[in-house]
Amino acid sequence: MTRKMIVLVMAVFFAVVWVGISFAGSLDGGNERKGKYTYRKVFNSCQKRGEVESSSPVLSPSDKTMAQWERMFTKKDFEDFKCSVEWSKLSESDLLDIYAYLHKHAADSPTPAKCK
Repeated sequence: MTRKMIVLVMAVFFAVVWVGISFAGSLDGGNERKGKYTYRKVFNSCQKRGEVESSSPVLSPSDKTMAQWERMFTKKDFEDFKCSVEWSKLSESDLLDIYAYLHKHAADSPTPAKCK
């Protein structure tokens, strides 16, 4: 009887840990390659509309740390980017992709990058 109880407790424990890991982090799951493309596309259309002078993004991924990018995307505070019309049209999936790109190449990441 004790072995069955131990096995049951362990199975429940592993199930809870697995579910916890699966749902951890609301900003996980973005595609960084799509994010880079979408990020540049936003500023390209913003430049065509005339809000910014250059189609190059205002902020480079290495302009902020990983924690700063996370805070910005958690609060959905995109004023630093300008182009509010384009940012308001982005889907959750697009935002996750852009976040993945910016976060992976942040100033304190192993591979910081600048937009070209």
